Amino acid sequence: MNLHRLLLQRQARGWPVRVAVIGAGKFGSMFLHQAPRTPGLHVLGIADLSLPRARAALARIHWAPEAGAAPDAATAARTGATWLTEDSLALIEDPHVEVVVEATGDAAAGLRHAHHAIRHGKHVVMVNVEADVLAGPVLAREAAAAGVVYSMAYGDQPALVAELVDTIRAAGFAVVAAGKGTKYLPAYHASTPETVWDFYGLTADQAAAGGMNPRMFNSFLDGTKSGIEMAAIANATGLAPPEDGLAFPPAGTGDLPELLRPQDEGGILPRKGMVEVVSSLRRDGTVIPDNLRWGVFVVFEGETDYARRCFAEYGVATDRAGRYAALWRPYHFIGLELGVSVASAALRGEATGCAERWAADCVAVAKRDLRVGEVLDGEGGAMVWGRCIPAARSVALGAVPIGLAQGVALARAVPAGALLTEADLAPRAADGAEALALRAAMRSLREA
Repeated sequence: MNLHRLLLQRQARGWPVRVAVIGAGKFGSMFLHQAPRTPGLHVLGIADLSLPRARAALARIHWAPEAGAAPDAATAARTGATWLTEDSLALIEDPHVEVVVEATGDAAAGLRHAHHAIRHGKHVVMVNVEADVLAGPVLAREAAAAGVVYSMAYGDQPALVAELVDTIRAAGFAVVAAGKGTKYLPAYHASTPETVWDFYGLTADQAAAGGMNPRMFNSFLDGTKSGIEMAAIANATGLAPPEDGLAFPPAGTGDLPELLRPQDEGGILPRKGMVEVVSSLRRDGTVIPDNLRWGVFVVFEGETDYARRCFAEYGVATDRAGRYAALWRPYHFIGLELGVSVASAALRGEATGCAERWAADCVAVAKRDLRVGEVLDGEGGAMVWGRCIPAARSVALGAVPIGLAQGVALARAVPAGALLTEADLAPRAADGAEALALRAAMRSLREA
């Protein structure tokens, strides 16, 4: 509870926390909007594959043109301006940079940038959950060995869930379940970029006018993003995913402690200590009034009569027996809150959530019958969606992680609904060697 004070101290000393932002998309833009309004932070540089696109994003958030006028990082550090560049690795390497925010959304690029930042002694805030799920535990170990922080991104749901879990555990309670809400129906798993706007009640023209990316929105809708985020939470907290994937039960906030308790006590959980996602829609498509579509939650246990009596005395939301309680946050601010992670890494040396183990994986599932020779189109596409399963099961099956299910041809047919395995794929191209090497290190970590 002292980050603002520490930021003010850095500001007063004329030594702001200098940040490199890699990727000026939606999440990055939200952080960039808030950074100039946060004392003690200085966005030293922004790297993006397309500078015209980055400048257009900055214009949308009312970034002053002169603020992005620095020709290099040294000038930016001296003048307080921001260097815009297409050379992400050069920006990461610059000695003035203290914290790297990886916000590209591309798993292979995210791993490359994080690996590079750690080698150069920079803290990493990993907005790129796709990359974190592929190899986060390996990167976290590398960061610890290098004396830097590898962190989840505050404002995104995985970090907020990790915070709730940590708070409850620090208070001495056992966590029974944790996760987030979303809009879900079983039919969404088959959604494609061509059909996604129908589910959102938009036309393609309306979506285009709003600058909405169909693949990104499709990943949220078809269950992939939920699978990725729950895998990240499991890896950071040690909570377990369901053996065959998330159930997405319909639930309002009042339902959480009753529903998310063990099956032998009337709930749906196979056991205590699991991740899950609740749907804001009943299976008939009607909206649950007190839904948690934008929020996060934790369910925990009052293990003694005294604790349960305190729950009742102070109005804690519980199941009918008063044993299981829920705490939730109804919404999150995405990149607008990311400065918390940047400040925590630089000023406290602490992550706002961090992958500590390989507990869960997000693996590719066929949306339709896939034919020999077809080239996988990855997350948010028309061919596969991502399911969260235990890492042990993923390894045993040789499952294909969703982050590596793109740009590779099928060596054999895969029926709709089946998990894809490495045996289903033709040999991969060499351009993803770094991501594959880090993934191999994940398997070694699991075996150790």
